Amino acid sequence: MLQAPQRSALSGPALVRLLARLAEADVAESRQSLADRLSQWLGWTDAIALSSALDGKPPAVAGGARAFGRAEEEECTRVRRSLVSAIASDSVLAGSRRRSSPPLSARMSAPRVAVDTQADYAVFRQRYLALQQSMETAIGTLRGRLRALLATQAPALARLAVVDAVMERALGERERTLLGAVPGLLGGHFERLKEGEARRVAEAEATDASNAAAPLASDAWLDAFRKDMQSVLLAELDVRFQPVEGLLAALRAC
Repeated sequence: MLQAPQRSALSGPALVRLLARLAEADVAESRQSLADRLSQWLGWTDAIALSSALDGKPPAVAGGARAFGRAEEEECTRVRRSLVSAIASDSVLAGSRRRSSPPLSARMSAPRVAVDTQADYAVFRQRYLALQQSMETAIGTLRGRLRALLATQAPALARLAVVDAVMERALGERERTLLGAVPGLLGGHFERLKEGEARRVAEAEATDASNAAAPLASDAWLDAFRKDMQSVLLAELDVRFQPVEGLLAALRAC
């Protein structure tokens, strides 16, 4: 018996692995080191600014130093929970999973229907972009607040704050471009699920044309897509939060 080729296991962030699975793509591991990839992403002005931040004289510690404490930890936790809640409770992503199932008698007597051809990915794309913007704004504000606190600590931490600010400016546009491609990948997944449901209905009609009372269409494919989209958003949140986690680790160690 012929066996389907196995895709190679992909390492890296959950977001990359999840998108590769949903796009049904066999993504090869990059052989470049992180330093090599960064050298391609940084412009020459960014490279100079980063070199100055790393090799130059440590910046003076800002006045008004205060100890890192519970308030910052709680704010980071609050922001993350707020974003997770926004993803989990979004009305577009909840969809039919919030609606109660109709009585059995109603389902049995329902007419034969086709796949919902009116299901439009544009609505989901708009929601994804809106949630991305919420993440970028909230996390950017939090990151700036942690940098401001770092700048009041030891010179080494003040240097880290400068390096992080340089990296955010240098890689911000690249990050927006890469993450901006995610809705397009999800759009392909949406269409594949929709087409798969249409084929299922057509095949069921061809093999069981006499059972005219049984409804054939299902919203299961759409609910599966909503769940996948939420998983991608949560994985993206993890990626976006990594710089915050790094700044928090530095503050905890001081």
